[in-house]
Formats: sequence, structure tokens, C-alpha cells
Amino acid sequence: MTAERTFTFLGTGTSVGVPMIGCHCSVCSSADFRNQRYRCAVLMRLPKGNLLIDTPPELRLQLLRAKVDVVHAVLFTHFHADHVFGLDDLRPIPRLLGSAVPLYCARDVERQLRQSFAYAFAAEAESLPAGFLPKLSFRTIGDNPFEVLGERVTPIELIHAHFNCLGFRVADVAYCTDVSQIPRESWPKLEGLDVLVLDALRHKAHPGHFNVEQALEVVDRVKPKRTFFTHISHDLEHEEMNQTLPPGVQLAYDGLSFSF
Repeated sequence: MTAERTFTFLGTGTSVGVPMIGCHCSVCSSADFRNQRYRCAVLMRLPKGNLLIDTPPELRLQLLRAKVDVVHAVLFTHFHADHVFGLDDLRPIPRLLGSAVPLYCARDVERQLRQSFAYAFAAEAESLPAGFLPKLSFRTIGDNPFEVLGERVTPIELIHAHFNCLGFRVADVAYCTDVSQIPRESWPKLEGLDVLVLDALRHKAHPGHFNVEQALEVVDRVKPKRTFFTHISHDLEHEEMNQTLPPGVQLAYDGLSFSF
């Protein structure tokens, strides 16, 4: 275990990733590794273990790339495919933990995961050896803060088009991906931040995500010390975009890590 907290972006891309299949634009064809974006996930290395947020389709590749040997708990923001369909990649983890992997999520996410991965939750799954099927255990998230791996986690209700989505705050870092509107009651949970990680899909408006202009309006209101934009489409070239952003604000990229 580590004595410090670190936050690592495992993926920073939109739902189709970057490069996008069939596209040969300058960003999708870029040789700059910062323009190559897996679907969104982050890992917090904490004194008592590794906390993963979301399980996107590239999860195995993300964990190997970041040299993550074990995941001790998972938080889920919502149930869209680009945030959950790598769940089976957790299959080797229970053998390392000696127990099921705890999954922290809202009830609607649990229902969807039980449906999409029904084989992992069937009655006979309990009798099968570790590694044959994912061994998973749900913990329901409500409106109130809860504890994971010795850390206080504050859920932040967000609106993602017509879906509900959760952001999470740990210490003075908040992770808010997949958001098109912040409800009135959630703004106080974003006060006094050192770091805000925020959805900023592209320049053009989108029904389910903040665009760059909207994200910058949030930054101006919240006034965190630092901001990283994530869930980035191929419309935003990394270096070119960063040159236009105000001080303290930048695009995240896969592999970017900071201490908190």
C-alpha cells in the first residue's frame, strides 16, 4: 500500500474512444499519445488500497498499462456501456483479494449490471472456483457520504441528458464525468476543491455532456485550484486545446497522474 493518495486517469475518451473507428481526422491520426483516449475510468491509489471508478470496455488494457495489480473496490457513475462493459475484466481480482470485489453503485446501476452480467450473479456462481466467474458484491449508494477503504466518499448527483449520474468527491478532489447539468443541491459539494475533473466533450453543444464553454462556466463558478477536462472527443486536439484554456485548466490524458 502507498502512504500517499494518487489519482490516475486510465481513460479520458468519449463513448467511442479516440481514435474512432472509420475516422481519419487529424486527431484520430495523431502520433501524440495524449490524443489516444480509452473510455473513461480513473484509479485512486489510497493508503488502504486501490479504488477504481467505472469499468469501461478497455479495463484490462488500462490496468495493465498503469501497472495496477489489484483493485480493492469499484465505484460506478452510471450504467452506460462505455462505463460498465469491462466488468468481467475484474474476474482475476477476487483470487488476489481473497473475497468478492465490492461494487458501490446506485440501485439502477445494480439492476442493469445484474441484467447485463446475469451469469455472474446466478445461484450456481457461488459454487464455482474463483476466476471462473467474477465474484462481486454490491454496496448501495444513496445521497449521503459513505466510507470506502478508509476514505470518506461524497456522491454528487449529476444530470446526464435524461439519466441520473453520480460524481464522487474524495478529500478535495471531485470527479464529474458524463454531466450536462448540475442540480442546485449538488453545487455545495463542489466548494473548496483543490482539483475538479469535469466532462468537456467538444466545442459544439451536446444533450448529454458539457461542451468546453459550459465546462468553463462551471470552473468559473466553482473556482477549483486546478481543473482537468475529461470524456474528450476527437474534436479536441490536446496541445492545441490546452493553449486556449485559462491558467489552471487543461485537458486530461490517459496516464496522467497527480497526488492529492
